[in-house]
Amino acid sequence: MNFSEKDILQIEEKRIATNEVEEQIGIFKRGNIKVNITEAATIGNGISQVDSAEKRELIDYYNEARENHSIIKFVPASGAASRMFKALHNFNDNFNPEKHELREYLDSTGDSDLRRFFNHIEQLPFYEHALKKAKENHSEYDDISHDARYKVLVKTILEPDGLYLSNLPKGLVPFHKYQLHIATAFEEHLLEAANYAEVDGVAKLHFTVAQGDREKFENEWREIRERVEEKTGIKFEIGYSYQDPKTDTIAVDKDFEPFRTEDGELFFRPGGHGALIENLNQLDEEIVFIKNIDNVVTEDALQNVVDHKKMLAGKLLKTRQKIHGYLEALEKGNVPSDKLDEIQDFVKEELYIRNVSNQDLFVEYLKDKLNRPLRVCGMVKNEGEPGGGPFLVKDKNGEISLQIIEGAQIDDENPEQARTAREATHFNPVDIVCSLKDHKGESYDLHEYVDEEMSFIADKTKDGKPLKALERPGLWNGGMAKWNTIFVEVPVETFNPVKTVSDLLKESHQPR
Repeated sequence: MNFSEKDILQIEEKRIATNEVEEQIGIFKRGNIKVNITEAATIGNGISQVDSAEKRELIDYYNEARENHSIIKFVPASGAASRMFKALHNFNDNFNPEKHELREYLDSTGDSDLRRFFNHIEQLPFYEHALKKAKENHSEYDDISHDARYKVLVKTILEPDGLYLSNLPKGLVPFHKYQLHIATAFEEHLLEAANYAEVDGVAKLHFTVAQGDREKFENEWREIRERVEEKTGIKFEIGYSYQDPKTDTIAVDKDFEPFRTEDGELFFRPGGHGALIENLNQLDEEIVFIKNIDNVVTEDALQNVVDHKKMLAGKLLKTRQKIHGYLEALEKGNVPSDKLDEIQDFVKEELYIRNVSNQDLFVEYLKDKLNRPLRVCGMVKNEGEPGGGPFLVKDKNGEISLQIIEGAQIDDENPEQARTAREATHFNPVDIVCSLKDHKGESYDLHEYVDEEMSFIADKTKDGKPLKALERPGLWNGGMAKWNTIFVEVPVETFNPVKTVSDLLKESHQPR
């Protein structure tokens, strides 16, 4: 690939090596590599089910142990709210109350979420604010038809002279209306973390945000700090980071040549949430809770979520303790054969790493398999929600392990692979607890445990022209492919994402 001096300067400004850009172009030419799923992970075969007695035991174990560990909650929060309000933007652009009735418009779209929005609009946390602003901006509001009022309300919710909610980061959209205040997802994450991430009276959280949004989050924190700290009785340490420009990826055209903007510059795109492995790698804490910004509950439903978070963390700490003990024994040497058998059984039966090989270097093999970052992932019964799923996956070396796989990674043209995918009983709600340090207290370099072949090519556009974009291996997909993984079933009540504005009308987002 012949890059001009101008190209090389542009690449260097992003702190990307030229050969890395060439490798990315090679991935486009190679195409997506589909994974080889051997089985869907199910209860008893990759996913464990915890009964009430064991759950209580794990919660107690975590409560007693957490003061001895450094803990942080990591929340990917760079997403904008624009997708959440997509149906409202379409309505704002296309509905004319002088030509159509609202009922006719809703019938024509067939959008049940939009219908629910208008049927229950008064229950939205920002309704009263929007109504007040609409009347301030439109003196004729009380004299126009009901359908025309809906149009004005939607304009007020979306546009700059109103609430401008779709321009906010999703984490700062009003989510829940309580008797005395309205809470954003950002605030609910703080309250949640106070219940399981607090150590010595302090809860640490780290939010990855879009550049330009950090000040908005900091302003929100200044507004709510007194209320949140008074309610929880603890202090908060809040950190922020951006997706590093060096994780951006080159885009190409249909001929696999670098895509160029109208002024002739190379076009780079953010590498997807998989690029956040860099942000995660910068953390110095031992134990990290990971959860998406839009998956929160109201305060009255919080205890159930907290209990299951502690249960997952208890499982992590217990498993980690066992792994560290095994590693210490292996490093001392002269391990009895019955102990080696025990360790091998643990690797196969609890970590689900199958096809153990390299018998000539058996001890070194076991050390390698045990000495890795560890994650315990909550899995929810599949009830039609979108999201990746848990599978047993065979890699190119013939080894089978537990992985979280997205639909786009599965070869649905292969009947056997498609059938296996349909057998999935659970999906990934991004409810993860991680251990990022080894048995000597040293941080893992997380880049070493990424499967780069799980990158994904997607078709996009720029300035009306088609292009191919490269997304790095997803944070909890290929980004953690070489971690040790445990899947545990958690109840669907712990998963309450807000993908559209109408999701705020669900019972789980309506404070009692």
